[in-house]
Amino acid sequence: MSLLAIGINHQTAPLELREKVAFGPDKLPEALSQLRKYADVKGSVILSTCNRTEVYCDIKPTSKGRLIDWLSEFHRVNPQELKPSIYIHEEQAAIRHLMRVCCGLDSLVLGEPQILGQVKQAYSESKDLASIDAAIEKLFQKAFSVAKRVRTETDIGGNAVSVAYAACTLAKHIFESLTNATVLLVGAGETIELVAKHLAANGCQNMIVANRTRERAMGLAEQFDAQVIRLQEIPEHLAKADIVISSTASPLPIIGKGMVEKALKARRYQPMLLVDIAVPRDVEAEVSEIGDAYLYSVDDLQSIVDSNIEQRKVEAIQAEAIVSEESAAFMSWMRSLQAVDSIRDYRDSANHIREELVNKSLQALALGGDPERILQELSYKLTNKLIHAPTRALQQAAEQGEPAKLAIIRQSLGLDNL
Repeated sequence: MSLLAIGINHQTAPLELREKVAFGPDKLPEALSQLRKYADVKGSVILSTCNRTEVYCDIKPTSKGRLIDWLSEFHRVNPQELKPSIYIHEEQAAIRHLMRVCCGLDSLVLGEPQILGQVKQAYSESKDLASIDAAIEKLFQKAFSVAKRVRTETDIGGNAVSVAYAACTLAKHIFESLTNATVLLVGAGETIELVAKHLAANGCQNMIVANRTRERAMGLAEQFDAQVIRLQEIPEHLAKADIVISSTASPLPIIGKGMVEKALKARRYQPMLLVDIAVPRDVEAEVSEIGDAYLYSVDDLQSIVDSNIEQRKVEAIQAEAIVSEESAAFMSWMRSLQAVDSIRDYRDSANHIREELVNKSLQALALGGDPERILQELSYKLTNKLIHAPTRALQQAAEQGEPAKLAIIRQSLGLDNL
């Protein structure tokens, strides 16, 4: 059997094609069942996310070419449309690819941690459907441990690389703990929702969502037990906010200098952090002139993000070295298993020959044969039987002019020590 990884991702295929070959939960059981029958697969895991569809399997070497055909047939996609976007990794390359995926080294956002959870989910689903064999089991467990090692020994996931995450990271650095901080979120779109998720993950329990319509804000507020207000109510609530994070589509600023000055006076001039990630701006630029108001714009955050991306690239160098080391070690272990199988087969063959000849000798002794002659005959036949295959291998290597092969056989037989 041979380890194989085949798939498409955001680097090789457009969204339209990725959508066509995605495996939904309803398709997975049938896909894994077909895969085993169609392509002689012993064990497999199918990973399907918005950015990639990949099949990892333990497959007969002669059946590798059938995987693309199966993938095309299962999704009813023209093979000629699929093939230019397909990548195939075998043996150590497949091992290395899975490890890179788990570590976030092959992700759209370098070092992002979500992919590891998605791989674990795919592995768990395949295991529940009895589609995992020993080789795939060992491969995925090793990949998970390598991802943990990379997270422990490098800081590849330690820097914010999205504006939403950078806003939360900035707030956390300034306030140390967000548990007791009150955060006013202005807007209720995808960016603010992502900000709210990061805030909640960092212990923030007091959020106020301000939006033009209460209905849109309610769905977001219910997720995080937040208070909902309308945009026109911001002046009444601004003094409560330690942190303001704003992202709306308003063409004009929503929070002005005078509004912030009044809020600070009501707060007895306790500092306020304002993070404006809207374009056009939601917070007047003049707010930065106020002594106790600390205003950061989307450009400020973008510079943080750009710097952190560069830092992740530096950390990725060490992560890639770890992956190369671990994939090589795992491949060596896989090869050692092949040696174990060969050793077992060789021992079984030698024992079979021995038992056959010993039984014949015992029968001859039982019939009254001369013990000395029978013992000599046993040793002669046993020697001839055991050296027959190595002798033929030596002859063939010499006849075919393969000195390297001849040298390996001599070394294996211990002839170089004579």
